[in-house]
Amino acid sequence: MFINDAYAATAAATPNASSLGSMLVQLALILLIFYFFLIRPQQKKIKEHADMVGALKKGDRVLTNGGIYGTVSKVDETEISLEIAPKVEIVVDRMSVSGVVSPDKKESKNAKAAKNKNDKK
Repeated sequence: MFINDAYAATAAATPNASSLGSMLVQLALILLIFYFFLIRPQQKKIKEHADMVGALKKGDRVLTNGGIYGTVSKVDETEISLEIAPKVEIVVDRMSVSGVVSPDKKESKNAKAAKNKNDKK
């Protein structure tokens, strides 16, 4: 009685050729999904960031990864100098720039609110 159950369990556990083929097809589909939803967009984002950092020039207003806004005053191969206040400059690595800020965002919301408040008086 116990011997028959043991033989039945081992026979059911061995995969046949059709289930192996379907398993490989499923694995290939999962890899394709990972490529198109995770790997490819990340590579595209890295390329766009490298292009943006390569195109930095004097006078650009940028935001660093640390949250510092500044205007580019000097550009080297690996680092840039940012003017963060009048006559205050810091040197940061080029790759630490997270983005170029458009001129519209030059004034903060608080500065705009203060300006509007003064205009109403």
